[in-house]
Amino acid sequence: MALNRISGRCDRAGNDCSSLSPRLRSHLIRPRMMEPTMTMANTLATLPNLVLPATGGQEVKFAELRGARLVLYFYPRDNTPGCTSEARDFAALHADFAAAGAALYGISRDSLASHEKFKAKLDLPFELLADPDEAACATFEVVKPRNMYGKQVRGIERSTFVFTADGKLARAWRKVKVPGHAEEVLAFVRGLSS
Repeated sequence: MALNRISGRCDRAGNDCSSLSPRLRSHLIRPRMMEPTMTMANTLATLPNLVLPATGGQEVKFAELRGARLVLYFYPRDNTPGCTSEARDFAALHADFAAAGAALYGISRDSLASHEKFKAKLDLPFELLADPDEAACATFEVVKPRNMYGKQVRGIERSTFVFTADGKLARAWRKVKVPGHAEEVLAFVRGLSS
């Protein structure tokens, strides 16, 4: 059987790997990882030159973030269950990210006022970046069409990007599932060579 690493299926006919032993499956199926490819925006190969307003009255210039590892996580909306859980997970590991030499920022299309309330409510130790005009969302290609209550809407696809200290994209996660994600990102950051 040939494994399709993107779908997690064992063959092109769509058969699953449930008949394989757990040990064999663990060697064949790897977590989905998006490498920078030619089909992705060229700006994703390196840290784009963007400036976004941040909580705490700051303005974050991506060009000035070079020199340290960087974790940017895009989330759909403040004060929703999944986004609250994801923010709490990253907040709980914030000191570990800092110890690994990584700066951490959350980004959504919400207003700065909404971000300030969300950050205060959860006592987040990192800044949230506001992207109401979708400049960063477009650059990172995270706004996707989706169905909500039978209507087609545009929304942020939960995604995380890790950049090296020299501004190169090290890894991108798309269609993120919240449980265990922050820990997976931290493990990846720790595994980066200095």
